[in-house]
Amino acid sequence: MGSFSIWHWLVVLLIVVLIFGTKKLKNIGQDLGGAVKGFKDGMKDGSASAENTPPAQVTSNPAKSDPNTVDVEAKNKS
Repeated sequence: MGSFSIWHWLVVLLIVVLIFGTKKLKNIGQDLGGAVKGFKDGMKDGSASAENTPPAQVTSNPAKSDPNTVDVEAKNKS
């Protein structure tokens, strides 16, 4: 589309304005800006919470580490 003349671009702009109207075109810019800002804030919050979260502790045998856990296999053998 880079080879179109200025008249082609004006016709395309006129068609877009006729379809959407000038008020909706103004709102599209605001909506797009708000979406980009929200995305950036979400990315900052996500990376900040990931940095502040301690790594999960992995235990080899959770039944031995938690005294309230019942070992079903041992209980059934007795």
